[in-house]
Amino acid sequence: ASSLYQSRPATMVRMSVLADALKTLNNAEKAGKRQVLIRPCSKVIVKYLQVMQKHGYIGEFEIVDDHRSGKVVIDLIGRINKCGVISPRFDLKIGQIEQWTNNLLPSRQFGYIVMTTSLGIMDHEEARRKSTGGKILGFFY
Repeated sequence: ASSLYQSRPATMVRMSVLADALKTLNNAEKAGKRQVLIRPCSKVIVKYLQVMQKHGYIGEFEIVDDHRSGKVVIDLIGRINKCGVISPRFDLKIGQIEQWTNNLLPSRQFGYIVMTTSLGIMDHEEARRKSTGGKILGFFY
């Protein structure tokens, strides 16, 4: 009876591709790596990375198309202290952004909350400038 279960190795099911990517990014940064490979890749991950890149937290990244779900190779520059995903993706009204930044980020000076809005994926400051709310994806600082 036990031979039924030993036919294939047990694999963890990836619940959230984004969470997985950010965790990998975090670990590589902590280990002092110069580059990190993230797979699988999604449109959300790419947009999230673009926000991080815009603020100078990561260097260049390139998307490798392997005719599956794709991979991303990211150049790290040692600026990320922490990045993470917020799950579930809570609704964020403009008035609540302040509250969330206080809870998640270490200070007012730096760090960003990434949110998905009807105008695309952006950080909380841009969302405030465009005066739009949305759902929270995660944060980095």
